[in-house]
Amino acid sequence: MSYTEKQIKDALKLVKYPGSDTDIVSLDMVRNISIEGKKVGFDLVFQKSDDPNIISCKKSCVATLLRFVDKDMEIKGNIKVKAVHIVEAPKVCPGVKNIIAVASGKGGVGKSTIASNLAVSLAKLGYKVGLVDADIFGPSVPTMFAAENARPQMVTVGDKEMIEPYENYGVKMLSIGFFVDPAQATVWRGPMASNALKQMIEEGNWGELDYMLIDLPPGTSDIHLTLVQTLPVTGAVIVSTPQQVALADAIKGISMFEGAGINVPVLGLVENMAWFTPAELPENKYYIFGEGGCKKLAEERGLDLLGEIPIVQSVREGGDKGKPVAVNDDMIISNAFEALANSVIEAVDKRNNNSNATQKVEITK
Repeated sequence: MSYTEKQIKDALKLVKYPGSDTDIVSLDMVRNISIEGKKVGFDLVFQKSDDPNIISCKKSCVATLLRFVDKDMEIKGNIKVKAVHIVEAPKVCPGVKNIIAVASGKGGVGKSTIASNLAVSLAKLGYKVGLVDADIFGPSVPTMFAAENARPQMVTVGDKEMIEPYENYGVKMLSIGFFVDPAQATVWRGPMASNALKQMIEEGNWGELDYMLIDLPPGTSDIHLTLVQTLPVTGAVIVSTPQQVALADAIKGISMFEGAGINVPVLGLVENMAWFTPAELPENKYYIFGEGGCKKLAEERGLDLLGEIPIVQSVREGGDKGKPVAVNDDMIISNAFEALANSVIEAVDKRNNNSNATQKVEITK
């Protein structure tokens, strides 16, 4: 009987690293597979040479291959344990407890509106919150926070020069919109945009934060890769409208974060523009973009539906006037954003209690 490398990898995907929800193949621990007839061998790579899980992982590999591929396979004694010695780099944003990417597959679904109002709602609940406007080519945070004229200053922290974030409504924020002429188009190649994002994250004087929200551009791009290579992202929140064309793109965003090599947990979905209720008919709901699309997608993907935000004129007005609607205590819509904030808090706590911390994506050549 002749085996294939795919057979070996598919079987080893059943072996989870102890204490983790991730399999050893996705963690890139299985390397240099060799096959000679019934004799199979490979390198099992750990981050440390004294990893306490080495013996149990080897035993699980052997047992899994004998059970699911071939009971007569010659595998015992042919697994070589190797260790990758990592020099620990200085931690980026050491005072930030949770980093949440707010993403969408499609533009125009209100992702920045959700990110801004979620940030304000978290701050109103008493948390220390930061917001990074990573939509390099279409920054909207300055407008939504009445900060078009803000020009963050450099401050000395220890022996470093750092950028002091602008703060409004209890939210610390940095945006590329603070550093460019809003009347001019930002025409940058990918590396320039990525470097701008890294500078805002790494050189921002963020201090202690409970939550840092990253408002990402639509789609999947260099910016998304730069983020996961720069910071260990706690989880992603995917924003979509209920319509099928938006949901199709949302699936791509989910797949990117959950994909091998990225492995960022998706905390759940937010359905924006879920329905429209006219002021004169407060009991009526009109599903302009379809009904329950995000709920159905969440169920199909085994994800949480974190919130449903209706179309309300005051949300648009608040964004245009630089005062997110979540600031107001006397509006029904602000309650929807507070409920969303509580759902996100719960999802983050659940993720942190049940899974290991996310690791930055390492660049390999």
